[in-house]
Amino acid sequence: MASVNLEKIVKTYPNGFEAVHGVDLEVRDGEFMVFVGPSGCSKSTILRMIAGLESISGGELKIGNTVVNNLRAKERGIAMVFQNYALYPHMKVYDNMAFGLKLAGLPKQEIHERVTQAAQMLEMEHLLDRLPRQLSGGQAQRVAVGRCIVKRPEVFLFDEPLSNLDAKLRASMRVRLTELHRELRERGEPSTAIYVTHDQVEAMTMGERICVLKDGTIQQVDSPTTLYDRPVNAFVAGFIGSPEMNIRNATVVAHDGGLGVELGDTLLPLPASFADVLSNRVGQKVQFGIRPEHIGTPQSVLGAAQHGNLATVKGTFRLREHMGNEVYTYFELGGHEFAARIPTDFAGEIDRAERGQPIELSFIMGKAHIFDLDTGLNLTVAANPLS
Repeated sequence: MASVNLEKIVKTYPNGFEAVHGVDLEVRDGEFMVFVGPSGCSKSTILRMIAGLESISGGELKIGNTVVNNLRAKERGIAMVFQNYALYPHMKVYDNMAFGLKLAGLPKQEIHERVTQAAQMLEMEHLLDRLPRQLSGGQAQRVAVGRCIVKRPEVFLFDEPLSNLDAKLRASMRVRLTELHRELRERGEPSTAIYVTHDQVEAMTMGERICVLKDGTIQQVDSPTTLYDRPVNAFVAGFIGSPEMNIRNATVVAHDGGLGVELGDTLLPLPASFADVLSNRVGQKVQFGIRPEHIGTPQSVLGAAQHGNLATVKGTFRLREHMGNEVYTYFELGGHEFAARIPTDFAGEIDRAERGQPIELSFIMGKAHIFDLDTGLNLTVAANPLS
């Protein structure tokens, strides 16, 4: 088991393009860390630098207490699972898993014990005599994971390993990988895991902590709950969550002895807890953010009144999407389009609405966020306690 420490890590390509800009990050011993961000944010580049597959242009990378900048990949105590599985097509599953151990010169009996144990953990003993072409995508991915387990590395690296699987298989595999990390810890064989994905659902369900990246810089590193409830900026707020947070331009105004935000011709009162950070911004443009589940019909949000004042307004209905247990509702308010997630049991009015018809909706304003228009920083994060 080993921590992974990145200090001022930089990646610059020969053409002068700087892909990674002085990244500082500590991945703790035995932690399951997820890197997430949009395509092109350099999450895979950072992972490949940790693996030794990309050179480091600047900064210091430590695995445990060892600086590994100039060590070859095989000397770093890591094992990596790739997106395309990278199995040897002419070797049976057993030999694919044993190959690295044979190269390392381990005794035949120890190799057999390690392969058998890994196969049992991944519930694939019946696959050991098959060739890769005889495997489904999920089975091939388990073999790739098993090949890493048998090495007993200090650090597991996963580069979008589930992206080639269908949605149902991805869901079951992400549960299996999370359980596997926990099982290894309980067996007394804990290892640090770094997992790269562009899928924020994978990130939220798998990561003990999540590192959100944008354009080669870290935006926020936190637990899934903290990222969701207390995003440090508008980028994190908009990237984490599905449907994404409603973030719209607004103006801070004085209202009824307190503050509010104006969106076109609509005024929404803000909680008193926002006053300390927004009192000097009256008249200024900001970005108003609220998650779709914090907008509902008046009946659906009655139980949420303890989270702050409710603002009930009239919006213009545009579209609905039935998701089974809830209805995604799209409506216009103050010249802006918003999305709401409404439990199906409370969506009667929404189900009857026609496009262009007015509908009554309530905003849980205690769950709202205000972001600086220029920097995107969350001005009210301190006023939004964890749920």
